[in-house]
Amino acid sequence: METRILGKDLTVSAVGLGCMGFSHAYGAPTDEKETIRLLRRAFDLGYTFFDTAEVYGTPDDPHINEALVGKALAPVRDQAVIATKFGLRFDFESGKVPVPLIPDSRPETIRRSVEGSLKRLGTDHIDLYFQHRIDPDVEPETVAGVMSDLIKEGKITHWGISEANEDYLCRANTVCPVTAVQNRYSMMARHYENLFPVLEELGVGLVAFSPMANGFLTGKYGKGQMFDPKTDYRAAMPQFTDEAVEQNAALLKLLHDMAAEKNATPAQISMAWMLCKKPWIVPIPGTRKEERMAENAGAAMIKLSSAEVDALDKALDAMEMSAVFGGTPVSHHVAGRYSVNEGVKNNGSHER
Repeated sequence: METRILGKDLTVSAVGLGCMGFSHAYGAPTDEKETIRLLRRAFDLGYTFFDTAEVYGTPDDPHINEALVGKALAPVRDQAVIATKFGLRFDFESGKVPVPLIPDSRPETIRRSVEGSLKRLGTDHIDLYFQHRIDPDVEPETVAGVMSDLIKEGKITHWGISEANEDYLCRANTVCPVTAVQNRYSMMARHYENLFPVLEELGVGLVAFSPMANGFLTGKYGKGQMFDPKTDYRAAMPQFTDEAVEQNAALLKLLHDMAAEKNATPAQISMAWMLCKKPWIVPIPGTRKEERMAENAGAAMIKLSSAEVDALDKALDAMEMSAVFGGTPVSHHVAGRYSVNEGVKNNGSHER
């Protein structure tokens, strides 16, 4: 697979692998042996960029995803780029599904988190360390200062911010240069495009999570689709309702038509659209199926001209669409100084 550069010097595969679904939010967890096999297969298919987080796990082991990623990639650790995250914890006491998240980016919490992640991943450094969500009670300069110290100590080599807004990004970047932001971005969720000029100016990459709107843009989900509400967050996502399937018929037709023209699949077109838009965008779709991994990797080979990308943008601008899942709620027990999603709709999600 071709590669891309995030920030100044972090080389990653053009399409990364979001690993959360192996353990969390997309049905019953995959067993350990199969997860490790699939992660190693992804590497063989050309993936070198793997995304996890300390809060991706199961009720029995809330951090298991990092451990699985670390174990799977141990034989190729020097060739793999591992991204993980700090700054969130689950509010299990709420009893809600999806489980709300509580941000916590106090320096002492970050210090505990990085040590835990290093141990679970079985590595001496983290390649890309994301602040999972903005903590409204902690200044961006404070978080960036801790990141600078961790880089000097060799515990991380690059850092980033998930669901970043312009003000927070710019302030943090002045203290410690940011390599990438990780934001929700797809044909159905384009609200972060207003951040693109700033990313370009600062030389910051965009790691796009949920690039296929949680799988909806594959075109494989029709009316009557059922998900287990106990284990699969898609059961509560508005784009998977029967009404939404009807509302999004024009969008799916647009994808199918372009896919036929390019001898591709709708999933590949949905990612080629963003890959061909900017050289610093890297989607990280998640899947637990080997054939889907190969299909997603193939998106990097599809070339759309600037005119074709513009035509898709214009069609999307004029198109009526259903609501799309914006993210798991982020709970704040204390009113903070910063809006977690300043200038955008609530996207406190941790799914792909």
